[in-house]
Order: sequence, then C-alpha cells, then structure tokens
Amino acid sequence: MRELFLTLFYSGKSPIASGTMGSLVALVLGLPILYYGAETIFLLGLLVGVVAVRQIDIYEQNGGEHDDKSIVIDELVGLWLAMGIAGFSLIGIIGAFVFFRLYDIWKPSLIGKIDKEVKGGLGVVGDDALAGLLAGISTLIVVKFISIFLSPIL
Repeated sequence: MRELFLTLFYSGKSPIASGTMGSLVALVLGLPILYYGAETIFLLGLLVGVVAVRQIDIYEQNGGEHDDKSIVIDELVGLWLAMGIAGFSLIGIIGAFVFFRLYDIWKPSLIGKIDKEVKGGLGVVGDDALAGLLAGISTLIVVKFISIFLSPIL
C-alpha cells in the first residue's frame, strides 16, 4: 500500500520521465477536485504533503534510497499547490503544469538548496512544495499579464 501511494499508482515506475508521468497522473486526479474549488485542492495538497513526509521517512528508515526516482507523490503535492493557486482555467492549468515541471527540473535558488540540504521526507516533499508555490504565483503573473496587455488586442 505504501508503494502504491509513494509511486502514485505506480506512475513513478515509468522508465522514462517518472517525474513527468507522476505529474500527469496528479493533473488527471486533480482536475475534478480543482473544478469544485481551488481551496480544496490546495488544502488536499498540504494534507497529502504531510502524509507523504511521514511515509517517505518510514521508507528511508527501512533501507529505501533517499529521493528514490520512483517516489512521485511529491509531484502531486507540488502540482496540486500550483493548481490551487492558479485556479480552474485552461491557461491556469497549463501554466501550473508547465511552470511546476520547469521549477522542479531546474530547481532554482531555494528549491535547489532544499533538495540538496534537507534530508528525509521533508527534503523530498519540501522542494516540490516550494516549486508548486512558485509555479502557482508565476501562473498568476502570466494570467494577469495576458489580461492587461493582450485582452484589448483580442
């Protein structure tokens, strides 16, 4: 059961781009939740994050590799936080996904520092949670830019 949760229904076992596969599964699972409320998906992301930190700690204490590539529940946490901030719109959903993947792969600034220096489940989930928050804010900036500068043209 723990493996099912940590690998997000085994999407993390994908031999190619396990993080992106996990993010796609998280997106599909999150869309119906987001439809009913951005606050709901944001809070569920936080809840799953807390549970994930504990489950990853247990996994690592039992001999599991730190930040094992098959563990992608952290992608769900980050993406759901981004989606909760960005809201339910086509550009919001696409923006949250693209910015989250960008920040999760690139790991700029504090995201990379958390990834490298914080051990255990908090390190595994923490960098993705921060990437999700940054992705959500970045998406809001893009949406605002579009509404201010491009809507008179369209």
